[in-house]
Amino acid sequence: MTSTAIRQRLITYLSDAEDNKIKAIYTLLEREIEDKQSFSLSEEHLEILDREKELHLKGETKSYTKQDSLDIIKGLKKL
Repeated sequence: MTSTAIRQRLITYLSDAEDNKIKAIYTLLEREIEDKQSFSLSEEHLEILDREKELHLKGETKSYTKQDSLDIIKGLKKL
């Protein structure tokens, strides 16, 4: 059975399942669900961000306005 088919069967089951079964399934998956909802950066990534911030504040790196960023993303402007 494909992952898509399994997902569909689970969705169908969960929509009609009794509350105690829903709570039991959630309890089994709770840690994984919470881990995916919380986002944290590694020490290495935090150090990179700190270095980039310092360079930005000193004016040593190129910066873009919000509108410039949107235009670049949309392909309206080149880097």
